[in-house]
Amino acid sequence: MTTPNAPTTRLLHHQVAGDLGAPPLLLGPSLGTALSVWDAQMAGLARAHRVVRWDLPGHGGTPAALFPAGGGVAELGRQVLRLADALGIERFAYAGLSLGGAVGSWLALHHPDRITSLALVCSSARFGEPTAWRERAALVRAEGIGPVAGTAAARWFTADFADSPDARAVVAGLRDVDPLAYAALCDALAAHDLRGVLAGVTVPTLVVAGRDDPATPVAHARELADTIPGSTLVELPGASHLANLERPAPVTSALLTHFAAVTATDDASRHSAGLAVRRTVLGDAHVDRAIARTTPFTAVFQDFITRYAWGEVWTRPGLDHRTRRCLTLTALVALGHHEELAMHLRAALVSGDLTPEDVQEVLLQAAVYCGVPAANAAFAAADRILTEISHAAEEK
Repeated sequence: MTTPNAPTTRLLHHQVAGDLGAPPLLLGPSLGTALSVWDAQMAGLARAHRVVRWDLPGHGGTPAALFPAGGGVAELGRQVLRLADALGIERFAYAGLSLGGAVGSWLALHHPDRITSLALVCSSARFGEPTAWRERAALVRAEGIGPVAGTAAARWFTADFADSPDARAVVAGLRDVDPLAYAALCDALAAHDLRGVLAGVTVPTLVVAGRDDPATPVAHARELADTIPGSTLVELPGASHLANLERPAPVTSALLTHFAAVTATDDASRHSAGLAVRRTVLGDAHVDRAIARTTPFTAVFQDFITRYAWGEVWTRPGLDHRTRRCLTLTALVALGHHEELAMHLRAALVSGDLTPEDVQEVLLQAAVYCGVPAANAAFAAADRILTEISHAAEEK
């Protein structure tokens, strides 16, 4: 279920999706993007959460006037709290992209009683030199949003993704942003610096970085993860600043794993969290088939693997899904579980969590430690699956 916000100019424009009784999760966007920047994550996240996405002032449906002159990241944080209050949400998980992540960091530092868990995606404790942000603000005030939109693709995406339909759509959306609001938010980013206080973040925290991100380089993510106690870092190859658009499946997987680890506290919630992660890892079609084949005799086993394997082990924060996939493939090769191996190979490749080159390296490693005959069968299975995926893509 998706509902728009109530008609009011006092609240950030927002959309709500998912079961209203599910654990709430708020999603914050990056500068220059609307709440639609999270579209690729919604199907996965809304299965287990009441997801609330919001627009920055001057972006999407939020009026520019909602951001006061001289406002900073703290003002955005207070507006998020007002939104949560209006929706009757006392405590919530929060994920933020870039500037949206900065808002999440502020909330975790100043209102830890409201935040259950935090995810910072391509964000930073300090977004570069303040002078550069003030210069960008001056440029937009003088010439409008056009010059910034003209160079956005290079900041947001890798060269291979920059001309994709998704990338072109989000850049086109930037041209609709209110220039004065954009400039004011640039000034807010110039003033943002949490480097000396990040150790005060006490909520469970996930940090996600794109290894090809020029806007918030991976070094910024490592600083966040090194400073925030107990945090988990996931680095994504082949991803730039809007990593959740460029590598949607790995980002969704990382978020589901992180938030499920916090919310799964009893058998019912573990089953719900496990089912969401199982769908993300193996795909809806496979899980739907498995559920359809369930009989009264096998139901207890389906509940067991959903609750225990997927709801407890795959949701643990210590390893990301990409690493767990590699370990799973190796174990299946070693034990000769060919049918299960083929299922996991196909799911990993279709999701984009693993590339053909990744699979090749895993199987070579398995050849050394699990034996050549086992790896030979695995290479044959992977080759067959890659051919099937290629043919399916060509038919589309």
